[in-house]
Amino acid sequence: MPVQPLTELIRFVRRQSPFYAELYAGVPDRATELTQLPVAPQAEFWQANTPRGNRLLTGPLDEAVVFKSGGTTGAPKFSFYTREEWREFTSAFGAGLLESGLRPGHRVADLFYAGDLYASFTFILDSLHRSPVANVRLPIGGAAPLETTVHTLEQFDVEVVAGTPTTLCALADHLVAAGRQLPHVELLLFGGESLYPDQEPLLARAFPNARPRSVGYASVDAGLLGCAVPGRDPRVHRAFTPYTVVEILDEESGEPITEAGVPGKVVVSDLRRRLMPVLRYPAGDRAEWTGTGPGHFRILGRSQEGVRVGPVSLYTQDVQDLVRAADAAGRVTGVQLVVRHWDGRDGLLLRLASDGDPAGIRDRGGRGDLGDLGDMIRKQLLADRPSFGEAVDAQHIHPLSLEWVRHGELAVNARSGKLIRVVDERMAS
Repeated sequence: MPVQPLTELIRFVRRQSPFYAELYAGVPDRATELTQLPVAPQAEFWQANTPRGNRLLTGPLDEAVVFKSGGTTGAPKFSFYTREEWREFTSAFGAGLLESGLRPGHRVADLFYAGDLYASFTFILDSLHRSPVANVRLPIGGAAPLETTVHTLEQFDVEVVAGTPTTLCALADHLVAAGRQLPHVELLLFGGESLYPDQEPLLARAFPNARPRSVGYASVDAGLLGCAVPGRDPRVHRAFTPYTVVEILDEESGEPITEAGVPGKVVVSDLRRRLMPVLRYPAGDRAEWTGTGPGHFRILGRSQEGVRVGPVSLYTQDVQDLVRAADAAGRVTGVQLVVRHWDGRDGLLLRLASDGDPAGIRDRGGRGDLGDLGDMIRKQLLADRPSFGEAVDAQHIHPLSLEWVRHGELAVNARSGKLIRVVDERMAS
């Protein structure tokens, strides 16, 4: 399907999708610019996008592939693609793999995760299949035993290993512990989370001749976001023009940012998806234009809509809802998710503000009823997001920690004084 003229696409979605019809009620009939449209509110977007009684889709669900991303067990997020949309998605991303370093004849091991409606394994495999260069695909998956994975990599002299940084580091640690290396690997394609400098020495010991490169920037809900840009900074990508439009918006005013070096939140519009339209959808990340080339931007971490801790995604709204449900007495006056990175792993601190006993808050002990409430919140989060506990058990991320503070100790925007829902301290570490 060709790229849709924006005016026609807007007319189509507001006519066929109850969600967009309501969202665009005040938009001119013949809107011609994306900036005339409101940014899609994430909470309402997902409330409308349900398996039953769906108000977001533009037609009946009678031909599609369904994937799940983020969300808790009680509120999973589902994404829908028609056969043609999925083919176009993976074809465009597959073409972008050349910028990541894929070369004709490369033997590629796909170590992303499959099953339970997750997309990454299938997405990478299909993107490799539709890449314009010949390649040999080995669909191993991220859950295979490390020893059998190593055996397959050696058997086939695999040159490219694709997976999350967590998976790649676990594989590297297994090799180093056994005193082994895989010198024939040339390229480590990572995706799904950031790769940090303190992880690179471990990868270099296990894969002495391999270059870590971004596999590209995409998500199952937002779709195509960015193609890797060759260079020393793996955070730099370029927009998949003309298929999608990437905007960087000021997080306070919502106005588009056009100058380089000014951080903002990433918003994407897909000009080819029609079943599940994505127009001015918050991708959940912060970025800045680099000024080094047309559409080049640098990813700076997660925005206020969501957070990724190692391989685990959390939506801030889900955490807010969980805390509100547990806090029947209304003791919590503010919630902040703080993400840090140390000793080669990410860690999440759940910072809770309360007007409770000053002594209990001051020593961060959370004594008495605050301590009980904190325990309840921690247990409920781990129950609703079992992948978090699994990642902790596998030593992919640090255990969840909790901190009680006074409301005035929560981080706020220096300009507006508004609460910052996600504090991502990893890029500064």
